[in-house]
Amino acid sequence: MFEDGEDAVLVKFIFVTGGVLSSVGKGIVTASIGKILQVRGYRVSVIKIDPYLNVDCGTMNPYQHGEIFVTEDGGEIDLDLGHYERFLDINLTKDHNITTGQIYWEVIRRERKGDYLGRCVQIVPHITDEIKRRIYMIADREPIDVLLTEVGGTVGDIEGLPYLEAIRQIRLEKGYEHTMFVHVALVPILDVTGEEKTKPLQHSVNELRRIGIQPDVIVARCVRMIGKEAKAKIALFGTIPEEAVFCSYTLPCIYQAPLMLDEQGMGDYIVKRLGLAARKPDWTRWRRIVESFLDAKYEVRVAMVGKYAALADAYVSINEAIKHAAAYCNARAHIDWIEAEEFENPENLKRLSDYDGILIPPGFGARGTEGKIMAADYARRMNIPLLGICFGFQMSIVAFARYVCGLKDANSTENDPDTPNPVIDLMPEQKNVKMLGGTMRLGAQPVRLIPGTLAHRLYGGKAVVMERHRHRWEVNPKYWSILQENGMVFSGFTLDGTRVEIFELPDRYFYMGTQFHPEFKSRPGKPSPPYYGFIKACLDRRLGKPRPEL
Repeated sequence: MFEDGEDAVLVKFIFVTGGVLSSVGKGIVTASIGKILQVRGYRVSVIKIDPYLNVDCGTMNPYQHGEIFVTEDGGEIDLDLGHYERFLDINLTKDHNITTGQIYWEVIRRERKGDYLGRCVQIVPHITDEIKRRIYMIADREPIDVLLTEVGGTVGDIEGLPYLEAIRQIRLEKGYEHTMFVHVALVPILDVTGEEKTKPLQHSVNELRRIGIQPDVIVARCVRMIGKEAKAKIALFGTIPEEAVFCSYTLPCIYQAPLMLDEQGMGDYIVKRLGLAARKPDWTRWRRIVESFLDAKYEVRVAMVGKYAALADAYVSINEAIKHAAAYCNARAHIDWIEAEEFENPENLKRLSDYDGILIPPGFGARGTEGKIMAADYARRMNIPLLGICFGFQMSIVAFARYVCGLKDANSTENDPDTPNPVIDLMPEQKNVKMLGGTMRLGAQPVRLIPGTLAHRLYGGKAVVMERHRHRWEVNPKYWSILQENGMVFSGFTLDGTRVEIFELPDRYFYMGTQFHPEFKSRPGKPSPPYYGFIKACLDRRLGKPRPEL
């Protein structure tokens, strides 16, 4: 028994594993189970385990890993934690994302310190003990009834074996009645015959059994609801009752997933299996939220001008924030991801006139930056609503400096270290930073809003708001005067007034940029204020209305 886990026996543990292939939808299933329990009045929290050796995903290319989600406390973590926060409307911490890099780092640190003096340090028990300690730590410190843990990757991956062994041990330590294993695996459909094939799922369950884990619940991931024959076969070969087999099928709105699974009986089964008190779920608010996505009256078209356009996962939180704002405005958002490099040819800029709004998202490195600058200037000239986020905020300012202020060679020192007009420059405290991981300006920081500005109105007249950051560069104070003299309004600052956080152009229909990432705090039914303002302007412009009063 672990000292850190002695009191955690009162907490129920649910572990979600995946088979056949990655990105099968474990994150949505995990978030859905959390919601199913939450609407029954149970307090939940969620951990995501990522078996890679990186300490976190902060140094990964989005093409490799997808979006880097940022927590309030500055964790650069897996995008699934964004799904958890949005579904459950909770704020998680960096401790809710466990990686192999973190585990091995801590075990090696202890070995060097002498904590294991005289012992041979091994995967079992030392690595598995540290994994369990991290899980029990969350269970101990949070006032929760159920802790969900999603194990990333697929069963059979060599990187994931220590985690599967750790959760197997937790079953032994906490007991059958306090633990549950949920396995999510793909059930493909053959194009030729239309037949649902359960064999891949069966193989992944067998692999899980070889490791010593018998799933209690199996979720078949399929493009459609599986038939009775497939469900019976999964139950038979999975050695579980048919009532423990569920199907997560493709839906028009991901927020339907908890309702879809609960309608199949998942909530009642989990509550019964874990010995929790049976409570009637209250889906009233969640159904209203889902209906706002499905029953929208209008449509808005948004051009996302980025450098990772080929992978939608690179901008998950931005996509969801746009959808949250659109649903709130009784609209459905149609988002096109366009490679910024396309607009380095000025002839291609005309394509942007087909959209109701232009969003320039975050990104690092010089590739595509000229296209982002050109797109930002086109939005200003054509009076198309624009929202720039982080790097998009910076490139929009570069565009304004070049084409309005007359600083033809203005740039960011990130793109051109020798630019004669560095309107965007490295923050002073970043200039001596050598290590890349976890060294940016990260996490929730206070933003002081200037009264009378659009930003101030969008945030409901609040004087100070907290927003999450992830950046190294800032607006160079040496250029504040010329930017403001030419019509740019700085509507948000750090508390000490030394850094610009928000800019806007009052003479445009809607033209705003934020140094922070407001998408990380957007929730269905509670859209982020900058995204709401942007989408409301897109819709009003589409409907031919005068500039919106926001």
